[in-house]
Amino acid sequence: MDDNLNTIILRVLGRTPQWIRHDLDAKDDPLRQRAEETLAAMIASAVREGTADSAAA
Repeated sequence: MDDNLNTIILRVLGRTPQWIRHDLDAKDDPLRQRAEETLAAMIASAVREGTADSAAA
């Protein structure tokens, strides 16, 4: 993983809402799955935007 991608992911994790953090530890599978899917979407979006920004530069 290159430094740029690592920075993007760390930035997303740093701004992850508390409900996602809480639900990632849930015993209830649907709650945990929703949190995982939401976090994955946030990371994917940030990577796309970060990649677009670096490609435009």
